[in-house]
Amino acid sequence: MTYQFKTNINCSNCVAKVTPALTREEVAAWQVNTNDPKKILTVETSALTAEEIEELVSDAGFRIEPLNQ
Repeated sequence: MTYQFKTNINCSNCVAKVTPALTREEVAAWQVNTNDPKKILTVETSALTAEEIEELVSDAGFRIEPLNQ
């Protein structure tokens, strides 16, 4: 499953800060488009729910919300 979220992850330092939260066995791949005004985070996982991803990113100190809801 691929999930997309709007975030406030907007620079390489922010990406570095969220990396430990998203670098886990359950996440196949992830990336943040910091050039997009919505700072789109894309996460590919077969084990995590959207809510679990939101909690991981929020716990790392960033705002996150589903992109298409």
